[in-house]
Amino acid sequence: MSRRLEEATEEALLTGGRAGRRAVEDAGFSEELRERLLDKVQTAQFRSKYASAFAEASMPTAAGDGTRSMATAQPWTGEESQSDTVLRMLDDARKPLKPEMRGKFQIPPVDMRIRKEPKMHPGQRAANARERASTYTGMGLKEGNGLSQKEREEMRQEFRDRFAAAARAVPNTISGLESLANERIEDAIARGQFKNIPRGKGIERDTRADNPFIDTTEYIMNKMIKRQEIVPPWIEKQQELAKAAGVFRARMRNDWRRHVARMISSRGGSLEEQMLRAEDYARAEARHNPRKKNSDSISVSTSTTDDPVMVKMRQQAAEATDAQKVASDLAPKESARPPVQPFRDSDWLATERSYMTLAVENLNAITRSYNLMAPELAKKPYFSLERELAACYADVAPLVAETIRERATRPAKSLFDSAGGGTKTVFDRFAKEGTTAKIYDSRAPHYGFKEMWRDLWS
Repeated sequence: MSRRLEEATEEALLTGGRAGRRAVEDAGFSEELRERLLDKVQTAQFRSKYASAFAEASMPTAAGDGTRSMATAQPWTGEESQSDTVLRMLDDARKPLKPEMRGKFQIPPVDMRIRKEPKMHPGQRAANARERASTYTGMGLKEGNGLSQKEREEMRQEFRDRFAAAARAVPNTISGLESLANERIEDAIARGQFKNIPRGKGIERDTRADNPFIDTTEYIMNKMIKRQEIVPPWIEKQQELAKAAGVFRARMRNDWRRHVARMISSRGGSLEEQMLRAEDYARAEARHNPRKKNSDSISVSTSTTDDPVMVKMRQQAAEATDAQKVASDLAPKESARPPVQPFRDSDWLATERSYMTLAVENLNAITRSYNLMAPELAKKPYFSLERELAACYADVAPLVAETIRERATRPAKSLFDSAGGGTKTVFDRFAKEGTTAKIYDSRAPHYGFKEMWRDLWS
């Protein structure tokens, strides 16, 4: 019971603080017991304060380095110390070698024996002295300068003045240094040393460098990409898509323009009638199929582009229809020929549909791969064959009349240039009367027997 009371009293002193001490004093303990309790409390506080030192002192000699470092280390406070951080960074940067690859340090052997300097023959010493003396005398300091006695005296006087006390007086203030520099610059300008200085190119400054609305990191990255001519993958894909679409549209428009011009010309009539007929078709095309905005400039935010694009196209078509209605109401009524329908040819469409379908599928495949890597604001809609045909009809219709005129006024080809002009003999190849000679400007070797034989039988 006394032992348990003593433990309770020690716990009250340790955890209670001043209130615990006051409770012990009020309990009526003797002076001896009170001193013993207070000594135990102070001893416990001292051991807890210097726990690492007591752990190191009480550690057995057989303990390893790791055990000793853990025992003497500071307790964890929630934050890593600077020394531990530096040690961890060094360990991560330089991994230690494996135990089998480590070698023990060996002290290099040092020869502590006293040795005498090697004896040199007197003749060798004299030869070395003669060579060293000739090195100084052969430098040609006196003969190379070619100075007279007066010039030597002036040079010596200049050297003496240079090492004098007042010769190296330099101002100690910034303003004094600036005035000294300005004085030397003005002296150089007066001597004309700045007249023939080659002038370089001006410094090209980028106005975006000091723009507060552009992020510095973004500006530096864009400048690095531009300097190194690096293109993002989606930009390269965009260029590929634009090139493929341009080739497809150019070929389709060229083929349709030539076909329409031939079909209208085949119906007969004078040149004015053919051009007038083409203009009627152009007006009918503008009335039924007005030209719309290019769908490539419409940006979409999802991979499904049919709905947004078609909505945009319908809005543009509605606006164009309203404009046509207003124009037709305001325009005077013409008692001219009855309105014609836009020119269409189902046979040409059936012939070219397989090629155009395959080309549109290829364009859609390129567009799909482009949209997968492009940002949201740069995505493009897919291609549609009907939409491309409508755009082709609207773009080609105003050009048909000019194409018919060019075909009619074009000079006829020469009969000699066309194939099937009859059989030709060997002599006809050498003598072509009435034909045009072709002269080739080339850097190839001179015309010889080999070239003549090739031209003779080709």
